[in-house]
This record gives sequence, structure tokens and C-alpha cells, in this order.
Amino acid sequence: MSDNYFIKRARRLRRRMTDEERLIWSVLRNRKFHGLKFLRQHPIVYQVDGNKPLYFIADFYCAEKKLVVEVDGRIHDFQKGYDTNRDEILRYNDLHILRIRNEECKNMKQVLKRIEQFL
Repeated sequence: MSDNYFIKRARRLRRRMTDEERLIWSVLRNRKFHGLKFLRQHPIVYQVDGNKPLYFIADFYCAEKKLVVEVDGRIHDFQKGYDTNRDEILRYNDLHILRIRNEECKNMKQVLKRIEQFL
């Protein structure tokens, strides 16, 4: 798959954010959270296979802290193996991964506290 495919996919995901992702984004955007720059639905290259880069698209990414924040809805209940493998690959690439369940977003104070623990 081409770089262009992942860029278009990331843009599509930005337009179709879940309510929980929108809620978290409202706090993280524009350096509102501890002055850190977060990107949403950001493609992360984790390996180059020949000349072809392989990507994961992170819900939220802070390059300064090498932090990936994933907001997990019900679909993740059925893809635990994929998520575990993905997290291992990202950790191997020196990234920290924080997974937040949709239900946790009802208590944004607690969500932000969990994100702060990674800073």
C-alpha cells in the first residue's frame, strides 16, 4: 500500500472520529495539555519492507514524549491479538502506548490523570 493510501485513510479517520475521541481531542489539541503537541489519527511508520514503509495509525500521538494514546471501543474486544501485536511493535520502536476504553471517557479527569502519568 502506498504512502498516499495511509494519508487518505488518516484523513478519513479524522473526519469520522468517535464521540470519545472528539472529547479527548478537545483537551489535547492546540497544545492545551501541558503545552505538548498531539496529533490525531497520525500514521506512524514502524518498519520498512524493501522500499515500502509499513504504518499504524495512532488515535493520538505526541512525538515529544513518544506517546501513543489509543481510544478503544467495542471492536477492540474482538481484536485483542492484533492490538497486543501492534503494541509490541510500537514498544519495540521506543514508543509508549496508553489504551483508554471508551467507557473511561465518562470521567475525563481520570483519563487526563492517566495520560499525565506517561509524561
